[in-house]
This record gives sequence, C-alpha cells and structure tokens, in this order.
Amino acid sequence: MAAASLDLQGLLARLDPTADVAQRHIWLIDVFDWLRGDRASPQAAVGRVSLLLDAVEARPELRERLRAWWRAFTRAVDLTALLADYGFAPRTAFVSELTERLRRKILPGTPETTDASDLFRMVLPGAFDAGWIALLDDVQLARIGTLLADAALDDDGTPRWRHTVMDAVTYCSSQVVAAGFSPELRLRMSAASESRAFHALMSDLDALREQMFRAPRDEDALQAAFVAFRDRLDACRASASSVYAHLEDNGISVGLVFRLRQLRERVLRIRELLDCLVSATPAPSVARLVGRLVLAGGERNSIRALIASNSSMLAAKVTERSAETGEHYITRDRASYLQMVRKAAGGGALTALTVLLKFGIYSLALSAFWSGLWSGLMYAASFVAIQLLHLTLATKQPAMTAPAMAARLRDIKTDAAVADFVDEVANLVRSQVAAVLGNVGVVVPAMLALALLVQFALGRPLLDAAHAAATLQSLSLLGPTALFAAMTGVLLFAASIVAGWTENAFVLHRLDSAMRYNPRIGAFLGAARARRWATFMRTNISGFASNISLGLMLGLLPAIAGFFGLGLDVRHVTLSAGQIAAAAASIGTAVLQQPALWWAVAAIPVIGALNVSVSFYFAFRLALRAHSVSLGDRARIRSAIRARWRSRPISFFLPA
Repeated sequence: MAAASLDLQGLLARLDPTADVAQRHIWLIDVFDWLRGDRASPQAAVGRVSLLLDAVEARPELRERLRAWWRAFTRAVDLTALLADYGFAPRTAFVSELTERLRRKILPGTPETTDASDLFRMVLPGAFDAGWIALLDDVQLARIGTLLADAALDDDGTPRWRHTVMDAVTYCSSQVVAAGFSPELRLRMSAASESRAFHALMSDLDALREQMFRAPRDEDALQAAFVAFRDRLDACRASASSVYAHLEDNGISVGLVFRLRQLRERVLRIRELLDCLVSATPAPSVARLVGRLVLAGGERNSIRALIASNSSMLAAKVTERSAETGEHYITRDRASYLQMVRKAAGGGALTALTVLLKFGIYSLALSAFWSGLWSGLMYAASFVAIQLLHLTLATKQPAMTAPAMAARLRDIKTDAAVADFVDEVANLVRSQVAAVLGNVGVVVPAMLALALLVQFALGRPLLDAAHAAATLQSLSLLGPTALFAAMTGVLLFAASIVAGWTENAFVLHRLDSAMRYNPRIGAFLGAARARRWATFMRTNISGFASNISLGLMLGLLPAIAGFFGLGLDVRHVTLSAGQIAAAAASIGTAVLQQPALWWAVAAIPVIGALNVSVSFYFAFRLALRAHSVSLGDRARIRSAIRARWRSRPISFFLPA
C-alpha cells in the first residue's frame, strides 16, 4: 500500500487543467490504470478509490486543480453522445459491423479526441471495471459527488451534468420516435396500439424538461411530468412489442428484429438516464449507469457477441417457417404412424427409380462437373415428385421437425411442460423410425425388381462385375462411409435452412398476395388460376426450396470436393440401400457369400442414424438459439429424456 501511495503522489503531481486535450486524457487513462492495479480483485480497486479520495480531500489546492480539470474536460468532450449512443450498433449489415469491430481491435486508439465514446473505451475497457464500480458504497459515491459538485455550472446555475443527461434523454427519445414511425414497424403494429404513443412522446419530454429546470422547482409538478413521460415511454415500448405477434404471419426480417431490439435497449437507456435525473441521491444511479455503459461497450466491441446476435436473428428468420412445415412430419398415434409408413414406402419405391436414373447418368461417362450437375437435377426432380405425390423421404424430416420441437420450448418452466415435450420427442423418434423403415424396406425389393427387369430387357446385368464390386466397396462400413453419412446430414440441415429462408422471404415480400391480386399476373393466368397458383406456391414453396437445394448439393458436392482434392462423397440412407440392391442384383446369388455385401448392409443403419441425428442436431441447436432456451432448461430436458428412455424405451419406436 505504501508503494501505491507513492505512485499516487506522482500521478497527482501531473494533474494540469491547462494541459492540452491529449495530455489531460492521458492523465485520466493513467488514473484508471492505477485504480485497477494488477486486477487481482475488484475490492483492491475500491480500496484504491478511497486512497485517491483521501489524497485529494487532504489538499485544498489539489481539490481546486481537480475541479478546474473537470470543468475543462466537460467543455472539451461531448458526453451527451456517450450517454445516448454508446453501446448501440449504428448499422444492421453484418459485414460492415464486423469490419468496424475488427478495426477497433487491430488499430490503436488515440487520446487526442473529443469523442467521449472513443475515450471511454480507452479509460474503462473491460468488465473488470464494471465489477469494481458496482462495489463502490454510498459513502464513496457521495464523496465523489461532493468533490465534483458545482465544478461545472451552466449559465442558469444548474449543474452542467443535468443538462447533459437531459440532452442524452432527448437524443434517445428521438431515436425511439424515429423507429416507431418507420414503415417496417408502424405497418406491423397491432391496431389496438398503433403508433399513437410515439406522437406525444417528445411533447411529454418537453414538459418534463421544463419542470426539471424551472426555478424554483415544483417537486409535485416535476413528479407528475416524470410519471407522464415514463408511462408514454412504456406505451411506446408496448406498441413496438406488438410487432412480434405479426412476424409469424408476415415473415421475419433481420433488419426489423434489429430495429425492435435497438428500440427496446433505447427505452431501457432512457429509464437509466431518468433515474440519474430524478433521484434524490443520484450518485448510485450514475454509478449503475457507468457500469452498464462499460458492459455495453464490451459487448459492442465483441466479435463473438456480434456473431451470437446475428445468428440469433438469422435463426429466428429461418426456424419460424420450418417449424410450421415440420409439424406435418410428426406422428402422434397409431393411425398417423401407419400412414407415415405407407408414405415412406411410396417414397422408397420412387427412390428406386432415382437410383436407376443415377446409374444411367454415370454410364454416359460425363466429366465430373456435368455428371454431378445432371445427377443433382435428377435428384431434385425426384425429391420434388415425392413431395407432390405426398410421399415421404425419411432423412429430410429431422431438419424440418427440429424447429417444430424447439417451438414448444417457449414455455418450459413447469414439469408438466417438460413431460409434454418428452412425449413429443418420443413421437418424433417414432416418426423417423417409421419413415426410415418404410423407405429402406421398399427401395430394396423395388430396386431388385428394376435391376432384373433391365437385365431381362437388355440381356445383361444393370452393372458389370467391376462396377458392382466397386459400388459395394464404396458403401462398406469399413471405409469412410460414416464420415460421408455425417456430411450428408449437414447437407440435409443446410437444405432446411434454404427452405426456411425461402419461405420466410416468400411471406415477407407477400409474393402469394402478388400472385393472387397483381393485375398483370391475373390477366395472364386468369383470376381463378392465379388464386390456385398462389395457394399452391404458399403451400409448397418450402418443400420446393428444400428438395431442389438438397438434390443439387447431393449431386455437386462430390464434383466440387474433387476439384479441391478433398475426396468427399455423400451417403444417403435410401439411395445407398438402393445402390446396394442394384449391385447385388447385378452380381447374382453369389453375392450372398461375399463379405463386401454384408459390410455394405451393415453400413445402412449407421448411414441412417447419422443422416437423421446430425441434421436434427444442427437444426435443433439453431432453433434453441432462436428461442433463447437457457442452459438450465436444456439440462432439465436431457434429464427427462434419459428418464423416459430408462422407463419406457419402446415408446421411442412403436406407438402405444
């Protein structure tokens, strides 16, 4: 402590209110560096604050120099912008915001500035500062307030800080009003709230300002003006919150969600600033505000926070639409379970034809890219046909059903809600089992029949011996099949993202309404046909986007990966089962004695499990982020699922 006292004496000796801006700010930075010390503990920093106050209060000449320094500081630096705007991102574009944060991390700042935000970032750079500021007691805060009291007065004799804080409230309020009047929010507010609260916000603020600086002050009138402004502010926040109820029906825009979050944070900042103004003892409120600014600045500068925030908005954008689609893939009783098996059987039969066409494309001996492109287009056409025939392809389900599952986690606080969710998990797993069994159970005999039919028609096997053996070898469990199956699960998840994004854009831009009512489209198609097409596209746009994107990814990934020398391939459980059946039929009954066949057959359940689990995992994690499910609730859910598995494992495979 003696060494610290010596350092403090040298620091205070450098205090010069007549120095230039850069030197004054360097001194301030050094003071806070001294207060932090070695950052061993926030309590040590609080102790250093007491040392600083004792040293200043013991020397009247030093106290006057500090007050003169404070007057010069408040004249040179715009504190209003700091209080009103610090911690708020000025842009919605991810790339530009990322570039700005990287610039601040890489390039050094300069204390030769009148921008209080830049200076604040250098003086109080981290969460440690928020920690020790929160520990300052009322006595220390009162001593700081007394030390700086009346150091800076305006012409009317009012402390300048009050005008600064009121100006910051005005800036924030104008931002709230501008957001409330923006078409994106105004047109989506509920009819009950509309945007009327925003019209009167600034007039209520003017009334509050008038009472705040009236001399002599009428405390009753000031309190009435404060309550009126606070209630109007709450009404603005409620009006903006009503927009959320319309997002699911009208589509979600990242820019719109950004505006809503910014508006909410602006309202909270105004409340914090008002606490500093109307409190009888403003020092604790000022300390809380400074601590909040430190934390807001840390989050504003964090690249991780930027990625988390944007991924949350993007997750909400794509999962809300997928949740609506995914409900159709969950079976809850025996009748729907059997219906799922029948639909999956039809999907398996059509996939057998897809496998046949794939071998036909390979027989053309095209280059890698063109072979992959035509295979992708053929896959896409096959998947769209399965969709239009109301059949099912098993592995497409998990990425669609995961958002529907996560949507049930919005209210998961009670044990009954957790139990209901576990019931849905069991329903989902049963649905996947039924779909996989239906697909694989039919694609194998259907492919055997097609291979025999081709052999009868052409007088030779579908595949020659070398290609048949290579097919079995490539699908063997002993090779990289598991890795490729997991990669295919990622593609299935990516297809669901494309589906959610496309459907959200379709709804957000009201393309179904445009198809239904646009005069040119109506004149070309006719009114009745335009209505049918609008309804058809609204119903099927998500499936079209998912199926087409998945087909192209399955076809093109091997070609693109081969171009970079990665050697990646795809393993889809239904397509792989069909290829094994085609190879076995081409070899004949002798294949039953070949280990290669059984290693390939053993890979089928592994491929199916990885396709389903990987795509579901990524989609479910994304949906959890979209709904902001806490870590504690996630732990409760995992525990409940394990308990259900121990007590009723059969419920995950067969309906009651």
